[in-house]
Order: sequence, then C-alpha cells, then structure tokens
Amino acid sequence: MTRLVVGPFNRVEGDLEVKLDIADGRVETARVNSPLYRGFERILVGKPPADALVYAPRICGICSVSQSVAAAKALAEAQGVAMPPNGELAVDLVHATENVADHLTHFYLFFMPDFAREAYRNEAWHAAAHERFVALKGTASQDILPARAQFMHLMGILAGKWPHTLSIQPGGSTRAVSAGEVARLAAILSSFRRFLERTLFGDSLERVASLSSVEELEAWASEKRPDSSDFRHYLFLSAELGLKHLGPSSGKFMSFGAYGAGGHPMFARGVFDGAVGALDSSTIAEDVSHGWYKASEGAMPPLAGETLPDVERPDAYSWCKAPRLGGEIAEVGALARQLVDGHPLICDLVARDGGNVHSRVVARLVEVALVVIAMEGWVDALQPGERFIDHAKMPDDGEGAGLTEAARGSLGHWLRIENGKIANYQIIAPTTWNFSPRDASGTPGPLEQALVGAPVRPGETEPVAVQHIVRSFDPCLVCTVH
Repeated sequence: MTRLVVGPFNRVEGDLEVKLDIADGRVETARVNSPLYRGFERILVGKPPADALVYAPRICGICSVSQSVAAAKALAEAQGVAMPPNGELAVDLVHATENVADHLTHFYLFFMPDFAREAYRNEAWHAAAHERFVALKGTASQDILPARAQFMHLMGILAGKWPHTLSIQPGGSTRAVSAGEVARLAAILSSFRRFLERTLFGDSLERVASLSSVEELEAWASEKRPDSSDFRHYLFLSAELGLKHLGPSSGKFMSFGAYGAGGHPMFARGVFDGAVGALDSSTIAEDVSHGWYKASEGAMPPLAGETLPDVERPDAYSWCKAPRLGGEIAEVGALARQLVDGHPLICDLVARDGGNVHSRVVARLVEVALVVIAMEGWVDALQPGERFIDHAKMPDDGEGAGLTEAARGSLGHWLRIENGKIANYQIIAPTTWNFSPRDASGTPGPLEQALVGAPVRPGETEPVAVQHIVRSFDPCLVCTVH
C-alpha cells in the first residue's frame, strides 16, 4: 500500500488536501482535510444580531448571497417577521442569480478543464476538449465570461452590488425596483436565455428541463454532434470515460428546500433515501471527534454547538466538523435537490446507477434550465409600487434557524440572542456536509466514501479520477470552516 497526498487543488475555492491510501491501483481509504480555520462563528458572538447581515456574507465571495439569505432567515424567525410578495420575489431573484452563475462557473471553469489534462492526451477526443475547455484559454471561457458578466447585471439592479450585498433583510429587500427596471431585468434574462439555448444546451430550456429518462437524455444527445453544444459535449465525454461509475454516493440525500416565493419552495424540502421522506432538522448534529476542536459530550445540535479550536486533538485531521442527520451522513447539492423534488430524469439516473460524478453534473445543468425559466416568471410577477420589505423589532432574547440552498447544497445558520447580543451563532455549509471527516463511530463523510475505489494510473501524483470526483461536489472550502 502507498500513500499519496493530493493538494492543494487548483480551480477549487479555498484550500483542500486529500490523503489517499492506494492498493492495486485504486484508492482504498481517503481522508479529506479542510486546512483553514476562519472563526466567523466566534467573531459573531457578542455582536448585535443585525451584524450577522454584515459579517455572514463575507464568509465567501462566491456564494455570499446564500449566506445573506440564511442569516436573514435566522433573524426573521427570531423576530417573527415575514416578507411581502415583492420581497420574496426580489430575494429569490438575487439568490437564483448567484446560484445559476455558480453552476456555470463550476461547469465551465472548474469541472470541464479536467478533460483537457495531459493524462488524456492519447484519447481521440482530447484535441477538441482541449481547444474548448482548457482553463482560461479555451474558447468556452471566451463565451461564458461575457455572458456571465451580463447576467450578473441582474444583481446590480436588484441588490446594488455583488458580492456582500446588504439589500437582503429579514423582512425582504431594501431595493425596490421600478417598472423600467423590471423591463431591464426581463431583457437581461432574455439575452441570457439565448446564450444558454445557443451555447450550453443547443436547444430550448423547456425541452432540456422536461427530459424525463436516461433513454430520453441519450436520444436527445444523439440528435446532434457532440460539439454542437457544451452539454452534449459533456455527455459524450462522460460516456467515453464511464463517469457514471465514478464517485458513488453513500447515505442519504438532503435538501432544505429552495426559493420560497408564495410560501411554497420551488424545490422541495426533504430527504431522499430510495424514496422521498420528510426532513426533521432537529436531528442535525455536529461531531468533532476528528476535527481540531475541544471535545464535546457527543454530537451537538447547532443551537448548542461550540467552535473552540484545539490543535492538540490526537485523532483530528481536519478543521471541518462532521455534521450528521439522525446520526447518518447526508449528501447535499443539486443532485440531492432534484432527487428530493422528484425530477424524473435525475431520479432515473440514480435508480439505475446511483449518485455519481455523471449524475451530479447532469443535475446541476438541468437545474440551470429549471431556475432560469422560473426567474422569468418571478420578474413578470413583480409589482412596482408595492412593498418590498416589512420591519419588526429585534427581540432582546430569542433564537432562529435560517435554512436555505446554496448552489452547492444545504446551508444552515443557527442563532441565539441573549440580552440583545448574539450568544451563539453556528453555521453548517454544504461543503461541511459533503467533505466532513470521520465521526465518532468511524464513518467517513460523503467525499471520503466516494473516493474509495477510484483508479490511480501508474505515476500519477494528481490522479485525474480523483480530480473528477472532488470537483463533482463543487467544493467551496472557505465556506466549510468557521
């Protein structure tokens, strides 16, 4: 058996180190280390509750809106305030803009460049993949970056700026929009739709969103050449490399539910474990047995949790805690969202081959089509001149939980207020779920289990299969540890 340490990973937000034990050309065990402690949970203690709206977005510059939404929801629960319809629509639009942009950034700039790696030079398809997707220099970058920049103008109109907007509040959005601005929002979305339909999908958003089975997906892909669209190109490469056999999912899938305009989430809240079930968020607890934190009396629920560093812990190997749902691991992300919501194509993919690298990427791209269609409806539903925000007094004592979905999966903020100050603030990010270390029972986290069995080619120091698996989860390490 040999040991290989892979990291830091390029094209990953934040630092990541993976220790692999390799036998007979395959990964036998993996340990995933989030090596950077940041301390946001400690920083917030003693601050006025509203300060969470300033500090929390700065956890990350790539998903700051998701952090804002989670913080605002936690404060809203403590205050007992609800958003007016315009506020819900505006917040959903801002949140969806960031999440869709994250999905495209992941696909084009983080995931697809791995097909241009030297390891694939002898493959017949390598030259075309290299020309299209090589990092920063490929023709895909020239297409996606201007389209993404134009799409992000939605954020300027609705939120004032990005990242770290302050427009999202417990009672709605501080940024009301005029009728003229609604027309501009619609025009930007129309232009973005044209880019997606011409370049990413090579077909209408509605048709991609309605694909309902593996056979339909394969038939759709075969209608045109692989290089006719970037989604078809991916499907071709995935079939060539057998990505459906790489990075298997273990345990449950979980979603907190996404986008809440009208009081009903667009994507459902729940758990998928062969079938959809209800989510009991009270069973969430964090284990620190293999993290560099002071020992607690077993796994702790977030409202009672602590973040007290202890670099001398003998069994620790990561700054990431180990969140568990009812004592079990849970995978989060677009794949989990679409399984919980019952999308027929994603359910069929998982029924046949389980969760894997291939199904994670397909779920992410199908979600882009679904969300952009929904955004067009949300813009049409805005009512200029009506309220965008309601206000309520902050209590001197109270608590709240803000559960939402970032692009990468389920994000939760838990807040307790005492004597007008934050007494405890705990955050569990999507990558905390997916990249968790072992817990007290020795159970590895989702990525650690997904890496087992990954092939390692002779002489590889950065195994390309490991790269595909890690990136299929779209990690954001700066969000992972607080």
